[in-house]
Amino acid sequence: MRPLPLLQKTILQVVPELNSGGAERSTLEMVEAIVGAGGRALVATSGGRLEAEIAAVGGAVFRIPVHSKNPATIWANAGRLARLIEDAQVDLVHVRSRAPAWSALWAARRTGKPLVSTYHGAYSARGPAKRLYNSAMVRADRVIANSAYTAKAVRAEYSLDPGRLRVIPRGADLDVFDPVKVEPGRLAGLDAWGARDGALRLLLPARLTFWKGQDIAVRAADLIKKRRLAATGEAPLLRLIFAGDAQGAGDFAGRLRRETRDRGVEDMVGLVGHCADMPAAYAWADAVLSPATLPEAFGRVAAEAGAMRKPVIASDLGGQRETVIDGVTGFLTPPGDVAALADAIEAVERMSVAGRAAMGARARRHIEANFSANRMREATLAVYAELLG
Repeated sequence: MRPLPLLQKTILQVVPELNSGGAERSTLEMVEAIVGAGGRALVATSGGRLEAEIAAVGGAVFRIPVHSKNPATIWANAGRLARLIEDAQVDLVHVRSRAPAWSALWAARRTGKPLVSTYHGAYSARGPAKRLYNSAMVRADRVIANSAYTAKAVRAEYSLDPGRLRVIPRGADLDVFDPVKVEPGRLAGLDAWGARDGALRLLLPARLTFWKGQDIAVRAADLIKKRRLAATGEAPLLRLIFAGDAQGAGDFAGRLRRETRDRGVEDMVGLVGHCADMPAAYAWADAVLSPATLPEAFGRVAAEAGAMRKPVIASDLGGQRETVIDGVTGFLTPPGDVAALADAIEAVERMSVAGRAAMGARARRHIEANFSANRMREATLAVYAELLG
């Protein structure tokens, strides 16, 4: 990372949690960038599994309950953040979610520090109260959208001075997500995922929640099995892995297991929970699925999988229209369309090993050119420079 003298400064990022997701990974990547540019990187958060990684790259974590949506806590958090800004001599605040955005805004205004916000999602506003709640994000001195799709959604919802809006796509770390760097021993650790020799290996990495499309993928696997049995009398050789923690209210994971059992595809589908080694997980797969039924603001899975030279089958909506080129780096299918998803999976299955490799190589070049983590880091540092220069 190119050093910027003005970043002999202290940058405070504010993010609700530090577990998994685009906001959390971007926070970690920017901690590394800030430290690499000669600055101090602080993170205010309620905590999570990425705390150790942030410390390892030179950042400091401050536990504040910024995940809370309780109005009293939001107000109290403004005071907590203002004290942290003053005590740590923070020069700039960067908030990454709606929940802490009002707290960060009030703290930044109280202390006279510039504020940057990043939209990691295209938030819907059903009614004036929700629209007001969301509006804290657009009140920052600079507003970053993580995709062209997100920027369009923000402009449609708010009257925002174009000079304050920047489109900075999220990116994949091309050094981390590089198939050449995944040693065989890391793949051996995934033997428990249970793919038989010759099986088409499919990975769907996402939190287990209703809109990420795991249920659509189960039904597509069922449809492929029925088609194959009708045509040949034999079940397909296919292994579909869901890698991700459960999230949200209700027992979606339990529902998935029941549906998998009821449809008779237990031997084809596995739920493995959180995967700590995602580059190895992508390397294990022949293709990667992202069949979300609601728009992905960016499409981190598609970017990471593409960097790993894997064809991606994604829903044709949101930011995935930017990270996946239909028929070139993967396939885009209508959201929620089980038959179309099954068709795309079978298209990948019919491809030769060389054909999949060629599609994966095109995916890598697309991500290198447009969606690398280095591009994101440098563009974000440039936004900081605008405000601190």
